[in-house]
Amino acid sequence: MKLGILGGTTLARTLGKKYLEAGLSVVFGVRSDFDTEASDWKNLNRLHNRICPFESAIIQSEIILICCENQYLPEVCAALKNVELDDKIIIDCTNANYDKSLASKNTRLIQKAAPKASLFKAFNNLGIDYPKSDILGVIKETYFCGDNVLDKIRVKRLIELIGFRAIDAGKMTNAPLLEAFYHLSKEISWNRKDPSNYHFKLVSV
Repeated sequence: MKLGILGGTTLARTLGKKYLEAGLSVVFGVRSDFDTEASDWKNLNRLHNRICPFESAIIQSEIILICCENQYLPEVCAALKNVELDDKIIIDCTNANYDKSLASKNTRLIQKAAPKASLFKAFNNLGIDYPKSDILGVIKETYFCGDNVLDKIRVKRLIELIGFRAIDAGKMTNAPLLEAFYHLSKEISWNRKDPSNYHFKLVSV
C-alpha cells in the first residue's frame, strides 16, 4: 500500500513520518512554490526522496490524505480532476473556515473534484499545525466518517497503525460535525486567553 500525503503542513509531515516508521511507502505532494529546502522537509526528502508535485503524488498513491492549508485546496482539487481516481481512497484531514451553517466547503470541493474516489474524513481534529497543538502528545484518538463499508475498515486500520484510536462517526454526511468539534476546541482556547490548546476525549458511560 502506498500513501500520498498532500500539503506542506506540519500535520502532513508528522503523519508521513509516523507511517514511514510503521513501514509504509509514503510520497508527499506539495505545491509548485513550496520550499523543500526548509530543514525538516530537506532531511525528509534526503532520506526518503519522496517529495513531488500534487498530481504526481496522487498518481502514485492508493490512499491519499489531504492535509493542506485551505488556500491551496483549489490547487489540490485541480490535480485530483486531472487524474484517474477509480479504486483510490481519499481522506480529508482539513477544516474549512468556520461556517455557522455547518457545511464543509472543503469536503464539497474534494467530492466535486474526485467523484469516483472513496472519500473519508479523518485526522482533522489534529489541525494542520499538529503536533504543535499537542506538544505533550495527549491526543490519542481521531474521529472518521465515510460511506464505503469495506474501505472504512481499511481507513480504520490505517488510523490505528500509527497509534490513534479510530472512532467511527458514521457516514460522510457527518463530516461537518467533525469540523464543528475542531472549531469548538479553537473557540475554547481563544476565550481562555492562554497559550494552551484544548481537545475533546470520547468517554463511554
